[in-house]
Amino acid sequence: MTTLAPGYDPKSFESRLYAQWEASGAFAPQGDGPAYTILLPPPNVTGTLHMGHAFQHTLQDALIRYHRMRGYRTLWQMGTDHAGIATEMVVSRNLAIEGKGETRDTLGRDAFIEKVWAWKQQSGDTIERQMRRLGASGDWSRSVFTMDPMASDAIVEAFVRLHGQGLVYRGQRLVNWDPVLKTAISDLEVASEEENGHMWSLRYPLADGASYEHVETDADGNEVLRETRDYLVVATTRPETMLGDTAAMVHPEDPRYSGLHGKFVQLPLTGRRIPVVTDDYVDRDFGTGVVKVTPAHDFNDYAVGQRHALPMINIFTDDAKVVSSRDDIPAAYRGLDRFDARKLIVADLEAAGLLVEIKPHRLQVPRGDRSGQVIEPFLTDQWFVKMDTLAKRGLDLVESGEVKFVPPNWINTYRHWLENIQDWTISRQLWWGHRIPAWFDDAGNIYVGRNETEVRATHGLGDAPLRQDPDVLETWFSSAMFPFSTQGWPNEDRMGKLGFDVALPTSVLVTGFDIIFFWVARMIMMTDQLVGQVPFRDVYITGLVRDKDGQKMSKSKGNILDPLDIIDGIDIDTLVAKRTTGLMKPTDAPKIEKATRKEFPDGIPAFGADALRFTMAALAGPGRDIKFDLQRAEGYKNFCNKLWNATRFALMNVGDASFEGAPAPVTDAEKWILAQLDRTCAEAAGHFASYRFDLLAQCLYEFTWNQVCDWFLELAKPALNGDDAGAAASTRHTLAHVLEALLRMLHPLVPFVTEELWQAVAPTLGKSGSIMLQAYPRAGEVEAAEYAQAEADIEWLKAMVSAIRRIRSELGVSPARQVSLLLRGGGEAECARLGRLEAQLRFLCKLERIDTLAGEPPAAAPAVVGELQLFVPLEGLVDLDAERVRLDKDIARVAAEKDKSEAKLARFGAGVPAAVIEQERARLAEWSAKLDALTTQRTRLD
Repeated sequence: MTTLAPGYDPKSFESRLYAQWEASGAFAPQGDGPAYTILLPPPNVTGTLHMGHAFQHTLQDALIRYHRMRGYRTLWQMGTDHAGIATEMVVSRNLAIEGKGETRDTLGRDAFIEKVWAWKQQSGDTIERQMRRLGASGDWSRSVFTMDPMASDAIVEAFVRLHGQGLVYRGQRLVNWDPVLKTAISDLEVASEEENGHMWSLRYPLADGASYEHVETDADGNEVLRETRDYLVVATTRPETMLGDTAAMVHPEDPRYSGLHGKFVQLPLTGRRIPVVTDDYVDRDFGTGVVKVTPAHDFNDYAVGQRHALPMINIFTDDAKVVSSRDDIPAAYRGLDRFDARKLIVADLEAAGLLVEIKPHRLQVPRGDRSGQVIEPFLTDQWFVKMDTLAKRGLDLVESGEVKFVPPNWINTYRHWLENIQDWTISRQLWWGHRIPAWFDDAGNIYVGRNETEVRATHGLGDAPLRQDPDVLETWFSSAMFPFSTQGWPNEDRMGKLGFDVALPTSVLVTGFDIIFFWVARMIMMTDQLVGQVPFRDVYITGLVRDKDGQKMSKSKGNILDPLDIIDGIDIDTLVAKRTTGLMKPTDAPKIEKATRKEFPDGIPAFGADALRFTMAALAGPGRDIKFDLQRAEGYKNFCNKLWNATRFALMNVGDASFEGAPAPVTDAEKWILAQLDRTCAEAAGHFASYRFDLLAQCLYEFTWNQVCDWFLELAKPALNGDDAGAAASTRHTLAHVLEALLRMLHPLVPFVTEELWQAVAPTLGKSGSIMLQAYPRAGEVEAAEYAQAEADIEWLKAMVSAIRRIRSELGVSPARQVSLLLRGGGEAECARLGRLEAQLRFLCKLERIDTLAGEPPAAAPAVVGELQLFVPLEGLVDLDAERVRLDKDIARVAAEKDKSEAKLARFGAGVPAAVIEQERARLAEWSAKLDALTTQRTRLD
């Protein structure tokens, strides 16, 4: 017989088991079953495992393990993203720490990229190592880094083909610009938060001596001001951008300014004349109803400028300083940082009498999530993908059901993005990444090709000087190709070796709602356009993992939980240091330390990977954000411990016995648990199919804890300890069979503890190998309908045992002490059941005798099961006088609560909500029932 350690200690086996799994090659696609593929959303190579990863990776691994056990040829395609901006920042920071005076610019492009590759080799695989600690059973041998040669070939090919199809072009448009990193960034890399700011109201003088009658009215339409003005009042939160204004704008139906359509204003401080244009975009009720238009420095203004063919004047350099190249910008502002220019411009406007007022104002400030600096809308030459036709096709694929969202409401978010899509900026002003395969000649002509040799040959350029575009493609572009760049495309030999035909489309994508547009939509469009397939059949959208109070986890709040700290534990001082190091606002450190020490006075104990995984699954409601509470992890560690102890009990009772095939149950308890097992198998399959991990965890938890551990182990004891050798042997077989099936059923959620326990249980049933390669339990392996009578009998027995144990507990009777049971009433069915199950009832409840009763019972504690009345005589069990005193106190307390409830109902007036009245009536009914029961019980003691 295999022995187990006395207690559950995940540290003693989790890492060992994972090393065995990976070394065995079990994570690779195997067999000739149907394909089941999941594409891992590639985490940043600079990153570490966070709670969002742990959540999504748990769900993906559960699906992979489940389908692997069902005989599918499973592939969990692993990979990491090269994270252009983040990686350059990490390496640049490391260079500064080294203190050799080396920087990105002093090294130059080639030498800097060498440094990046060296860092990647040493530190870039951290997150993959951490994923292993969580139990991720992906095929690491096929893991793809987006800068690997195979993936890079696919990215270049995709760019060239899209350019050839007229979908990629180079042009000048407004982009999000980080003036510190000096590159365009995506919307997802912009964090907009509300901050304190100001609203400046400025006078823009009318040109050519024009004036108008300015009239203001109150909310009721009463005139409150009438005066002649030769200026317009414009409100702005960014007065420095007025240097780039190319129009003032009013609503075409605003009567206040109807006489100014087509007029001009004199732009303050610059001397430029700009027109007054009309546009429905203006909100007449906001401010003065006049807005400035700066097309080169505001996304909304850019659209207005396009509609009205306004000039685009870029007033900033790439590091957000005022340009020095424009004569119409006063010399005093040239070369100033944008915020320094703001101060001087406001002062000059005030001195010129053009500053009307300054008001405090709360505004959304866009900041780069990497640099923390205010993002500047910036007009620059970039590479773009035309999105109109691609978006229409992408929407059609989802609307037609070829790609299905789970939960289905997320299709609305997808639809909103694609119906309001703009062309996609795909170039970045970085060095680390896929360099754009485009070359310029001295005349500025652009040639796109897979390499310079191809470009020269295709266009007959001979030895003409060419320079490659210095920019790289953004990482979202390479990620959009991930479904097929990981499978060898466009190289047919590689595609054949990797099984491209069965790996695509993948079965399901598990990802967050925040990247439905940035990644999900783009994968759908790019895979369809370049490969002619959808990238996945289902898209399972998860919520965000928040802290126990529902707050978003962030470094600045100091509420981040590291999954590895939950798995392996961490002491309080190390946890405090972790949460207070590297804060953007170091002054927050004392507050964060205080909160951390209050919440985790002793640090975080080691819960193990299985407890964390089960917690994640249990909280995975459909599309909801989840509040992660460590108490849940503690509860599920107790669950794993319960499973461990149940296995030890089973092994001790099975001993050295071994069994073949399915059990042929003899006892009702065996038939009952086998029917329960069959029902749970069906439930689990349904929950996996509908991605209801929360319901899956709930049903498996209840079956394990309640049905197997709390009841079957108890119900098995009469047979195991009885004189019927056949019943004992059959029960041992069923016990081993049910436990082994339960471990297989739990394995996708808690792989480590189930593997360790299965290795101990499996030999008794003639099984060997790894649990992860065993068949997942299926419904229909027993004829559950044949066990209906046994199920009904056992449910009755459970009710009887529960009732008697509740009496014993309330009376404080020792579990080892024998008691008597008196029965009254009940029908033929209950009498028959009692005849069949009396031995088990006496064994489980420590009953010295069971007697029937015709008249009134002696002083006794009562209970009711169906139509059967149960009485446990109190004589000799309790001090009757003390029991009378106790009951009198309880009766007085309950009667007082009943009276309060009645009085409260009597005071309720007509305005009290019906729900409140109904709630109080329910309370009164509950107190009344308790009082009746206590009074009856007290009467029996007289």
